[in-house]
Amino acid sequence: MTKEPIVALTGLKNFLEIPYDVLEEMNLKASERAGTESHAVLEKEYRGYLAKEKRIKAVTLCFSDIEGRFHMLDYDKHYFLDSADNLTFDGSSIRGFSVQQESDLRLGVDWSSILWLPSDVFGPGKVIFFANVLNRDKTPYDSDFRGQLIAFSQELKKKQGLTAYIAAEVEGFLVDGINAEQNFQEEEGFKLISTGGYFHSLPLDRLKIFIDAAAEAQRAMGFRNEKDHPEVAPSQFELAFSYADAVKACDRIQLYKLVCRQIAANQGMTATFLPKPVANINGSGMHINLSFTKGGKNVFYKKDGDDGLSPLAWDSISKLLNHAPELSLLLNASVNAYRRLDPHFEAPNQIKVSSIDRSSMIRIPAGNEKSARIEIRSVAPDANPYITVYAILKTATEGEPLLKDESKRDRLRYLPGNINDAIKLFKGSDFLKKTLGEISHEKFISYKQETADRSPKDLGSIVKKSEVIYHHEITNQMLWNKF
Repeated sequence: MTKEPIVALTGLKNFLEIPYDVLEEMNLKASERAGTESHAVLEKEYRGYLAKEKRIKAVTLCFSDIEGRFHMLDYDKHYFLDSADNLTFDGSSIRGFSVQQESDLRLGVDWSSILWLPSDVFGPGKVIFFANVLNRDKTPYDSDFRGQLIAFSQELKKKQGLTAYIAAEVEGFLVDGINAEQNFQEEEGFKLISTGGYFHSLPLDRLKIFIDAAAEAQRAMGFRNEKDHPEVAPSQFELAFSYADAVKACDRIQLYKLVCRQIAANQGMTATFLPKPVANINGSGMHINLSFTKGGKNVFYKKDGDDGLSPLAWDSISKLLNHAPELSLLLNASVNAYRRLDPHFEAPNQIKVSSIDRSSMIRIPAGNEKSARIEIRSVAPDANPYITVYAILKTATEGEPLLKDESKRDRLRYLPGNINDAIKLFKGSDFLKKTLGEISHEKFISYKQETADRSPKDLGSIVKKSEVIYHHEITNQMLWNKF
């Protein structure tokens, strides 16, 4: 008896794939609803949607550790729906979270954060939610600063009627080869894929193809991209997306970097957010534009105020300038970040405010009653956005203002020039110990000191292998056991 040949079947998989224009409509609608409808209403609706939509195979949950690493895990859709209120993970496996004897942590789904994803970037049949990290008893986990930021934003709204809005300008570099950071050799350095500069790139060169693809994906995810272009340095890019409330803005920063990394990898390259991957050219920043609204009105604006800003805005500036030295470790959280604070390359290392001088850590952009804001320029793109924005908001509202001695001339102050000095200032800050909590304050110090100890104190003029491969965003866990 002869066997019948096995016939290969096509079309076995029927997972959800949504055109980009439809994706954008769906994600923008979900974003609008997140600000107007309750968590319970959204949970009920999205549970119903997931149960009904048979083409969804998995739900991706994502969260960030204390240093800002982005973690993702996929749950089978049916398991997720059955177990969404009891999702646990081993916190001792996440650097900066629990110790082994208290390792069980929970993930609390933020149902308002749903996003439908471009299937050519994330794969078909998936939706993504952000999650907050919880203790075993479902109380907020101290070192989860997304949860901390949510709680403080709610407190600001309840007690003062204020809502913080953030617009982030995140710069990065595109370099040749996949996993170029993990494979970095200081003798060779990174290989740039473009020699162009600000706004200059041929329409179909590698940098522009990457920028177009990343911008298309981000618009489809509801980012409302405003402008996308090469930056000042060769192979440098910036894709600027619209402002949002503080939590959503931080979520978008994490997804922005993820999308850029994946699209670059798809094209045989690496998108790196090291602040200064190449010496002797401009580094990358993550400028944080901040404003507060009350009753729908921008309360940072005053028509006849200095530079068009209100007393509240100037009070926030004063507090941020006063606490700038101790904040530096949060805003510039890596060894490599202190290469960027070099005054020869438009570095925002001066602790002052200006409407024109880009060496100032705070700039006042031209604005009106809608757009008046302050721009904190000294933030590096590898900073944990949640802990950074949380600390900025706490400082702007609860910090001590900068006191001036009218009998003395103003002395120009500078941000720390290396991570070791930044650690000392951070360690000695009672304000930040209270702001972050003693446990998280100590954790952050210990992890940054470990990283600092892996690089020479005098970094010299060449980017060192140690400041790249031991960087907190360079995912190569094996290296930490080989030092």
